[in-house]
Amino acid sequence: MEKTVHDPEVYDFRQYDRIWQRVAPTLEPYPRQEAAVPAMAEQAPGTSTPPAPPENQLPGAAQDPCCMGSAAAEMLEVLMGFIEEELADQQRFLALSRQAPAWARQRLREMAADEGLHARRLLAVYYLITGACGHPAAPDRPVFAGRWCEALRERYHGEACNGLNYARAAEGTTDPCLSRLLNELSDDEYRHAGELMRMLERSLRG
Repeated sequence: MEKTVHDPEVYDFRQYDRIWQRVAPTLEPYPRQEAAVPAMAEQAPGTSTPPAPPENQLPGAAQDPCCMGSAAAEMLEVLMGFIEEELADQQRFLALSRQAPAWARQRLREMAADEGLHARRLLAVYYLITGACGHPAAPDRPVFAGRWCEALRERYHGEACNGLNYARAAEGTTDPCLSRLLNELSDDEYRHAGELMRMLERSLRG
């Protein structure tokens, strides 16, 4: 049976045409087979391979790309604030792991590593937007002393607020790639908050 244009298995290439026209409007998205460059041995005498298109016409070379472009640049100050907060949280988790019960230490060190990874991802985003390396301020090194449960409570609220702030930032940008990344980081922070709550539950039972 022939497939109709309404058949879901038939691709609608028009949507890809529209994307291509935005990225590289001077290039043909689906070159016809007969327009392909023949092999050197089959080329007619006196012909040569067409020159490559100018660099600024290649996909990905747009002055204002659809991802990590001018829309994301509006968030640079917010992103740097997130980077500095992640680096500070990394130090807070490492300090907390040193005073934690033995059963919680490894997981807290892993959370510290997660925060460092978040900072590196955001620094990569900063570079994608600006073409320059970001230079966040060095975090203070907090030292937790005293009650374990109170320290867990402080970290829980910190992680939950980070999750909320990432979600708000994701809603506040029209850049689709940045929004997706910020939502992923929000999920990670809420996951940390949930784990800290379970640690607190175990500690209070004990």
